[in-house]
Amino acid sequence: MKILILTQYFPPEVGAPQNRLFELAVRLKEQGNEVTILTAMPNYPKMVVHEGYRRKWYKREEIAGLTVHRSWIFVSQRKSIFFRLLNYFSFVFSSFWVGLFRIRRQDVLLVESPPLFLGKTAFLLSRLKRAKMIFNVSDLWPESAEKLGLVKNRFFLWISYKLEAFLYRRSWIITGQTQGIVKDIQHRFPVKKVFWLPNGVNVRLFKNDSEGAKKWRSEQGYTDNDVLFLYAGIIGYAQGLDVILNAAKRTKENPNIKYILLGSGPEKERLLELAASLHLQNVKFLEPVEKKQMPAIVSAIDAAVIPLRKLDLFLGAIPSKLFENLALEKPLVLGVDGEARELFIEKGRGGLYFEPENDEELANAIQRLAHDPELRKQLGKQGAEYVKEYFDLDKIAAKFSSILIENSAKNG
Repeated sequence: MKILILTQYFPPEVGAPQNRLFELAVRLKEQGNEVTILTAMPNYPKMVVHEGYRRKWYKREEIAGLTVHRSWIFVSQRKSIFFRLLNYFSFVFSSFWVGLFRIRRQDVLLVESPPLFLGKTAFLLSRLKRAKMIFNVSDLWPESAEKLGLVKNRFFLWISYKLEAFLYRRSWIITGQTQGIVKDIQHRFPVKKVFWLPNGVNVRLFKNDSEGAKKWRSEQGYTDNDVLFLYAGIIGYAQGLDVILNAAKRTKENPNIKYILLGSGPEKERLLELAASLHLQNVKFLEPVEKKQMPAIVSAIDAAVIPLRKLDLFLGAIPSKLFENLALEKPLVLGVDGEARELFIEKGRGGLYFEPENDEELANAIQRLAHDPELRKQLGKQGAEYVKEYFDLDKIAAKFSSILIENSAKNG
């Protein structure tokens, strides 16, 4: 089967969509499919095009045996909605022309949303390449943008909802990253085939690295007595990371409790200023690293803090970063209610829950884990067993392949 994956985000960028789609593509290729990627010049999350890709309209390369076609994208570090839309739409147009002239006929075209607008390119290319379109939804956009207050223009929202409905109705299959997304789409479009395509963990990569962990702790100036709590990911609006800094303030009297925020994003500068104003000596901000470095870092920490803002929108959210921590037997301190809490705290028993944006509850959970290494070990082991059973990327890709084969057969 010839499969084209259309996405604005792909390695060498780091981030959840990049990792998820790369891992899926590699496994689909291993299963005998011909997998092609159509993506943008790498620039995320710093919004600077990487060295070697600048001032290019088109570039073709091979990554892990995958053929990757890249097209030009407008990039700006200015954060207004105008420049964000320029960023999105520049790739919408450039990817269409590259797809039209550089990519052969395909059997399946899987498009990643958001950005929702890329769906228009996917729709046109799927018709021109005679490919069945799969719409993969990792975020219910524009609903999330509206509820987070990122987009307020009523006309633009109306147009976006109309486009969303148009694309869903014309998709062969819709896949959702969480059960909440799947249920939402299935409720609104009951005649469509909607499947759960969850995130997961690469159990081949995420194995304990004790030597790397020891080296990393030493390089960062941590001692064996320090208990490290890590947040790693985008430092954005949705995460509500103020809760970590406020919890750090509450636990300042315990010098061995240390917090690490690893990543970049639009909220980082503000949080750095907040940490300085609170005189926090127990918080360290680190720049993003390549994925291959993460096993050593995760092996070095004692628990992962994973928050989101307290919004009904996030009751169906599953932050991707929790999988890798659990795979390495690191317990979660989870500030995400709904589906994530149900799966990984109640069923998987892989950590402690705190009410989103409640820094007092977070501080209490932090102190409980800091003072009980046996509890950390128990929760980490339980969580690892759970994600390896139900969220192994090899198993997820195999199930997705079976869905493609089954539905292709039904359509004759």
